[in-house]
Amino acid sequence: MKPQVLALLASPLPEGNTSKLLKKAIAGAEKAGCEVTLIDVPSLEFSSCREMYYCKEQGSCIMEDDMKKMYPLLKSMDSLIIATPVMTMGIPGHLKSFFDRCQVFYCAKYIRSDPLIPKEKRKSRKTLLLSISGMNLPNNFDGIKISTLAFCDILDCLLADELLIRDMDNKVDLDQYPDLLKEAFDKGFALGSALTKNS
Repeated sequence: MKPQVLALLASPLPEGNTSKLLKKAIAGAEKAGCEVTLIDVPSLEFSSCREMYYCKEQGSCIMEDDMKKMYPLLKSMDSLIIATPVMTMGIPGHLKSFFDRCQVFYCAKYIRSDPLIPKEKRKSRKTLLLSISGMNLPNNFDGIKISTLAFCDILDCLLADELLIRDMDNKVDLDQYPDLLKEAFDKGFALGSALTKNS
């Protein structure tokens, strides 16, 4: 069986610049021999966390929505790619709610001391973060990285690599920057190669 990579697209624009980066990274991971499952996060139907704390005692969430299908994928994946634009200096709402609904992993790991991620996977799972920002400021990605680091920690999926692109308001279209698209492909290939080398 090929290594399984989960790819999360946080942009509401399926043909936008964030999606272009992700498609290249996915192509790289597939070229390396992985199977990639793409999740279009804005298209999922789920509620934000309601802090019902069912997950303190159980390995799932009490709410019945599309997140129920996400938990098995997040458990079984071998690595993760996250592609997101910067919105209001942070993560877009759909992706932030997706992160928050993964309290099931936090509670298992830090409250019950019984992580949902199999022990044999915890050391090898890696995350690649792809992000673009319209503005060109030194702290453009601070909010994105803080939230992503926390998410990766509870999933036991180390944030190992990133491609952060500033000034998209002036760049406008990544198709005009093949070097950046190639970098996304190369980083996806490197993520996949690390998995296939050890499989």
